[in-house]
Amino acid sequence: MNEVLTMAVFASFALLGLGLTLLAGLRAWSGWLELKRLELGGAAQARGESSGMAELIEMADLKERIRKLESIAACVDL
Repeated sequence: MNEVLTMAVFASFALLGLGLTLLAGLRAWSGWLELKRLELGGAAQARGESSGMAELIEMADLKERIRKLESIAACVDL
């Protein structure tokens, strides 16, 4: 009987330790995800504060890329 009780105590402590480890891991994962959300939000905010000229240059670049892709799709050499 004593041996069964000892094994039950060990098993309960092991299960408790596993639960605490999983809880700590989940909190770390949640913190990492929050950090990535903040990084992405900061990058989006930095892009939102760009000047109008930078947006025009970026739009022209995108239009040029689209034109090149359309010419490739039509099998036309540039």
